[in-house]
This record gives sequence, C-alpha cells and structure tokens, in this order.
Amino acid sequence: MTYLQTIDYLYSKLPMFTRIGAVAYKKDLHNTLALCEQSGNPHHQFKTIHVGGTNGKGSTSHMLAAIFQKAGYKTGLYTSPHLKDFRERIRINGEMINEEFVTDFVATQQATIESLNPSFFEVTVAMAFSYFAKERVDIAIIEVGLGGRLDSTNVITPELSVITNISLDHTNLLGDNLKAIAGEKAGIIKPSIPVVIGERHPETDEVFIQKARETASPLVFAEDDLHLSDPKKDHQYLMTTVKKGNEVIFPDLQLDLTGTYQLKNLKTVITAVLKLKALGYAISDEAVYAALKNVKDITGLQGRWQILSEAPLTICDTGHNIAGINEVVKNIENTPYNKLHIIFGVLKDKDVNGVLALLPPKATYYFTQPQLERALPGVILAEQAAAHRLYGQVYDHVAVALKAARANAAPNDLIFIGGSTFVVAEVI
Repeated sequence: MTYLQTIDYLYSKLPMFTRIGAVAYKKDLHNTLALCEQSGNPHHQFKTIHVGGTNGKGSTSHMLAAIFQKAGYKTGLYTSPHLKDFRERIRINGEMINEEFVTDFVATQQATIESLNPSFFEVTVAMAFSYFAKERVDIAIIEVGLGGRLDSTNVITPELSVITNISLDHTNLLGDNLKAIAGEKAGIIKPSIPVVIGERHPETDEVFIQKARETASPLVFAEDDLHLSDPKKDHQYLMTTVKKGNEVIFPDLQLDLTGTYQLKNLKTVITAVLKLKALGYAISDEAVYAALKNVKDITGLQGRWQILSEAPLTICDTGHNIAGINEVVKNIENTPYNKLHIIFGVLKDKDVNGVLALLPPKATYYFTQPQLERALPGVILAEQAAAHRLYGQVYDHVAVALKAARANAAPNDLIFIGGSTFVVAEVI
C-alpha cells in the first residue's frame, strides 16, 4: 500500500475512538502487548515519562518534550488525537514520523492486525514504540490516551509518572465520580517509580496517596512544592516567577502557551523537571527557559488558546469538558473585545448541558458540528443551548460557521472557536 492507502486502511479497518466512541475502547492491554511482542518489545528499549490526567496532559507532554530536546536529549513524543496530520501523534525532536515507516510498520504487522482486530489506538501506540526504538531515542514522553490503568500506553515502565489533574470526562468508561476516575488514572503509577500529581482535590488525594503507598512510589503534589508569583500575559507570552518555598528558582519565566490555565500545567512541569534532575537527568535552567519560550515551534503543538488571526481577534482552544470549558471562559473574560462571537460544536458523549451552562449568554453563537459520527448535530446543540439562553444560527460545517462569523464581526470583536478538539482541528 501507498502511505495514503495505509492511512485509509487504519481509519477504515480499525475501530477508532475519535470517530465512533466507546465501542472502540479495548479494556485490556492484550492487543498492545501482542503487537509489541511481534515488534520485539520495543517499549523496553528506551526510557519514558508517562503523562496522564483529565486536562492538560497534552500541554504538559509537549512542554516536557521541548525541555528534554533543549537539554540535548533525542526526544520522542507520543500524543493523541492529531489535529491535521496522523503523523502529529508520533514525533522525534519535533519532527513527525516519516511516511515510509508508517507504511512499512502496517505492512509488517498486517497479519497480526487482521488476526487481533485491535483498535486504531492500539496499533498507533505499538507503531510509536517501534519507531522510537528504531531511531534510538534517549527518552520518550508518552501521553495517556484514555484513563490510565487499561490504556494501551500502560505497558511501559517509566522513569517518572505524571498525573495533571482529575475532573469529570469519559464518565461512561472511567466512572461517574472523581474518586473512581482517579482510581483509573492512578493505574499508571508503577512500583518504586516516582509520581508527580499536578493538582490536589479532597476527593482524589487519598486515592493517589494510597496507590503510591501500595507501590512504594515517591509521590509529590506540585501544588505543595511550587508557587507562582506575579503572573501576567500578552498575546505572545504567559509570564511568571516560580518559587519553591521562599526561594525563587525560575525568575521571569516566559511560556508561549498563553492560556492562563497553563499556569497549573507549568507547576506540574517544573516539579517534574526537579524530580528528573534528582534522578540524574542533565537539564539546565537555560534549557528550561529556552524550551518554554518556544514550545509551539519546538514541538508543533497547536490548539491551546491559539490566536489564528487579528482584527477581528480569532482564537481557538481544544478545551472540551466542564473543567476545560471553565478555563476557556475565564480566558475569554480576560480578553478585551467589543462583541463576542462563539463558534461551537460538541460530541454526543460529553456533558453537553454542563458545558452549555458555563458559556456566556451575551454572545452571538454559530452552532455547528465536526464531521465525524460522534458529533452532536448542530441543530440539536442549538435546541439545548436555547434552554441556557444561548442563541444563534446553525451551520452544517465548521468552515461555513467561521466564514459567517468573520462576515459579521467588526475588527475589535472576538471570535472564539471551540467545544471540541475536532472543531478546532477542522479550523486549523
């Protein structure tokens, strides 16, 4: 097969969570282990850092990858989902996996794929591990896909486990309360491997403490360890000073991811860096500064409070659950504008009413849907939104909604695009 035929085979042949939802989720590690065994167990051939959590795990993974790269390590990065190109999921030093490897891997594994009928995600995880092993990376940052305990990535034994935070998402698969979800996320904590927890929460703290006690894993809460002072932002950078106790350890740090929710992720990342340095990794302060100032350029990260154009200011963000949308709304409120235009689409299996309840009524809405089976039709979204006093027109395609918003918006207005990662993907 050609590369395009190979990608079409992966999309059409294999159950894909982003397309069809829960029925694509395989609740054990058997297929991933079998695929890895067929490839010589590549996940045993390089060091890893495992990053899970409900929100922020993608940003955290990209920040850590940028830091390792600037520190001189050949750095793999596995994330999901992709926005534009399948190959975004698998990178080394910011460069996407080459098409030839994708084609060769699928050709080599096709008999196993046909016999196992794995999910799309299981195959891409095995592909990433094979690529990182072949290219002899020094370390790879591995983002959890869904949950943790039963996620395909959980076949690794990392140098460090990182869990950003816990909030309600994928409740049909992970549990309908924070404690249950934390139990699934805590599944990435491995015996004697240190773990960083990004945020404290009274319902989840004890879950992590107990799991770390059972596995004899040194545990630290980033919130306890670090404090940020004098945070401020402009269009280009989020700026703050990082303190450990009363000691300033990173004065005047600049981050090119400007959503204010990144301050939480920054604490997690710096705590992880301190732990990794204690483990013997050579990460200079200069590498941290250079990396965080240029995360997007170094790693290719997109969709996090990303400015698409000016006059009117047009911003997109992939926040898609209650906690994520709450942070988006805070950032909208802190952004100057005359009138607000919101292009919004969601997936059927999300807490749609919970999200809609957070959105500002004083805005013009452009209801739409991404082009995949899991999408909630824009007409139904508009009906549900009206119950929350959110009004606007319905558009069949995201691109058409954006065209309409741009036609209606004045130069000093704000256009925000979001609700789903896949809405943002279509805009980008």
